[in-house]
Amino acid sequence: MPNKRVLIVDDDAKIVELVKLYLTRDGYGVTTAYDGQEGLRLARETHPDLVVLDIMLPGMNGLEICRILRAESAVPIILLTAKTTEQDRIIGLDEGADDYVTKPFSPKELAARVRAVFRRTSDESQMGPEELNFGRLTVNFLKHEAYVDNKALKLTPVEFKLLGLMIKEPNRVFSRAQLVEKVLGFDFEGFDRTIDVHILNLRRKLEPDSTQPKFIKTVYGSGYKFSGGIE
Repeated sequence: MPNKRVLIVDDDAKIVELVKLYLTRDGYGVTTAYDGQEGLRLARETHPDLVVLDIMLPGMNGLEICRILRAESAVPIILLTAKTTEQDRIIGLDEGADDYVTKPFSPKELAARVRAVFRRTSDESQMGPEELNFGRLTVNFLKHEAYVDNKALKLTPVEFKLLGLMIKEPNRVFSRAQLVEKVLGFDFEGFDRTIDVHILNLRRKLEPDSTQPKFIKTVYGSGYKFSGGIE
């Protein structure tokens, strides 16, 4: 992906240099920062195509930076985190991160995820419907907006992509692997449950009662489908 620029924000110099080495080998331009305030400043000034962002940072933590950047742009964000509980993951993704990588991690895997994000975003220019209406739900692909009962939903980029993918094929069952590949762009084995957290967050915003979903249903043993009440 020539001419793509990645900002790495982490206070561990060894991690920064190792990740920079792998991403530079892949042909990306890399900018680095070692604290939260500098990372936010560089993100705003240099407008990177992707941000690799540690959660635990001096000055300003990564979750706060993620929240600010997501309010200002749709730049893809991959969080680096030493926290492994499901609630920690939900918080990070709910702030707008596209993905997270748990420390300690393989720089080779992180580089693969960066490539996957860029490959996925390059595919988003494909032609499709401008808008779809499904009962109380409206999805406008041109504006990247979704509404329930004419009320705008505050969706992250990944949540919007999940909803858009599934609403285009109602009642089709998508496996986790298919959703990971089509929405996140990963093409390697051993994917984690990131997609489940994105689905959970999407349901919380989309459904009146996320414990009794009407739009996005779980097909046990198989994956997820968009139903919208039609069976």
